[in-house]
Amino acid sequence: MTVRLLSPSHLLGRAQAPPSKSYTHRALVVGSLTGRRFQVVNPLDSDDTRATARALRRLGSSFSRSAKSWIVGPTRPRGTTRRIDIQCGESGTTLRFASVVAALGDRATRFHGSGRLPERPMGPLLRALEVLGASVDSTGAGAMFTLRGPIRSGRVRLDASESSQFASALLLALPTLPGDSEIRLVGTIVSEPYLQATVSVLRALGVRVRCGNRSFHVPGSQSYRGRRFAVPGDASSAAYLWVAGALAGGSVTVRGVDPRWPQADRAILALLARAGAAVRETGSTATVGPGGLRPFSADLTASPDLYPLAGVLAAAIPGTSHLSGAPHIVHKESDRRAETARLARAFGARVRRTRTGLSIEGRSRLRPVELPDLTDHRLVMSAAVGALAATGSSRIGEAEAVRKSFPRFWETLVALGAECRAT
Repeated sequence: MTVRLLSPSHLLGRAQAPPSKSYTHRALVVGSLTGRRFQVVNPLDSDDTRATARALRRLGSSFSRSAKSWIVGPTRPRGTTRRIDIQCGESGTTLRFASVVAALGDRATRFHGSGRLPERPMGPLLRALEVLGASVDSTGAGAMFTLRGPIRSGRVRLDASESSQFASALLLALPTLPGDSEIRLVGTIVSEPYLQATVSVLRALGVRVRCGNRSFHVPGSQSYRGRRFAVPGDASSAAYLWVAGALAGGSVTVRGVDPRWPQADRAILALLARAGAAVRETGSTATVGPGGLRPFSADLTASPDLYPLAGVLAAAIPGTSHLSGAPHIVHKESDRRAETARLARAFGARVRRTRTGLSIEGRSRLRPVELPDLTDHRLVMSAAVGALAATGSSRIGEAEAVRKSFPRFWETLVALGAECRAT
C-alpha cells in the first residue's frame, strides 16, 4: 500500500477530464450485444472497466486494446455447457450489467466479488430476472449467486431505491429480445441521471425506448446501429479538480465534460456556485476558483458519488452546511455517510447526524489529517482535495485506490501545482 503526503498547495491550470467510467461500462456492454466488431473510442482504462471487459470476455466477447480505443468482438457461442465463473472485483456496475448479459444465454453463470461487493444490493435485479424466466441460486459456497437464462421479454416492477444500475442493466439488454418489454420503477428513484445516461446511449445507437414518469417501454427485436461510440469526459472525476480549485486554487479549468451527455456529478458546479465559488462554464469547459464561500444545503439523491467530496467542501466553510438524501450510499464501497462524517471530523469540522443526513459545521482552515487507512477511492480523492487546503501536511492512503475510477488522479493534481509525493 502506498500513502501520499500532501502539503498545502495553490492550484492553477488546465486539465483534460479523463474518460467517463459510467459511459465506458455502457459502451462495452453495447459492443458485446451488437453482434459485430464495435469500437469504444476514448475508454477509461481503470480497475472497474477492466472488470467489465473481463466479464464480457468470459461470456464470449473478444477484446483488443490500444491507447485510444478498445475493440469489442462479437460474442461467439461456445460448444460447451460448462458453468461460467465471473470475478467482478469490487465493481458494482460490472456485477449488475454482466448479470443481465449472462441471463440472455442458457449457461449457468456464477458470480464472485471482492471487498464489499458481496454485501451490495442485488435482490431487486435478481427478482426481475426471475420474473423474466431466469433461475437464480444463492446457496452455493464461495460465490454470491449463480444464474441461468435465457430470459424473455416481459413486464417487471423494479425497486429503484437502492440503485439505478438495475434498470440500466435491463435497458441495455431488453431491446435485443423478441417482443416488447416494460420496466416499472417503484420506490424512491436514486441516481436518476445515470438512467438518463443509459437512455442517451441507446438513442445514440438507434435503439428506441419510451420513457414515462416512472416507467420505460422497450420495443423488442431491435439492433444497435453504428460501429463505434466515443466516450465523453467524466464529470465525476472532474468534480475533484473543480472543488480543489475552489479550496486551493487560483483557478482550475477542466475541459471535455460535454453537457449534452447526462452526468449526475456535473451537479457539483451548481453546488459550488451556491456555495459562493467562482464558476464559469463554456460548452464542455468549466473553470472554478475561490470566492466568498458560504454554507450550503444539498440533496445528493441524484448524485450520491459527490457525498464525500461535498462533506469536505462543507468542512472548509465556516458555518453549518447540510447534506441530505442518497440513503443508498451506505451500500457503496464503504458506508459513505459514516465515512464522510469521519473525514469531515478529521479535518476539524463538527458533524452531527440528522434524520436526513449530516449537518457539518466547518472551519476557515482545515487541519492536516492522518488517514492512511482509507480504501474507498472516492474517500481517498476527497481527502486529498481537503488536504491541499489544510494548515499542514497530511498523509492519505490507500493511494492505489484511485485506479478504480481516476487512475491518473495523483499525476493530474501534481500537474496543477499540488505538492504531493509517495511515502
